[in-house]
Amino acid sequence: MNSQNETKLRRGIAAAGNAAVARNGYVTAIDALLATGWLRPERVEDWRRCRVPYLERVVVASLPKISTAMRIFRSWAESEGMRPSETVYVSWTKDRRRLRFSKSGDPDIERAYRTHWLLPRANGHSGEG
Repeated sequence: MNSQNETKLRRGIAAAGNAAVARNGYVTAIDALLATGWLRPERVEDWRRCRVPYLERVVVASLPKISTAMRIFRSWAESEGMRPSETVYVSWTKDRRRLRFSKSGDPDIERAYRTHWLLPRANGHSGEG
């Protein structure tokens, strides 16, 4: 990915992140991927209904591009002073099974996708400790 495309990706992810935080008080990796245009809302719904085995399957970008977007997303969230909060994603099906994000199923990649980024605490405490 060239630097011009990466700059455009950064801007898109930051704009989507700010919009999601304004709307929900937090932002997700799914918000970031939707912002890229590589993921469509109806495909997220298919994944949530277990019609596809993992989310990356319906992202129309190569794994290296997805990795770049995820790195940019995390970097943006950290630069905004946001707090990571790991969340469990379960299906919208009766069995409420845990959803898988990545082709590999790697625990670190799965964690990155599951992490929601929340507004910093207003009282100035970092939440560490």
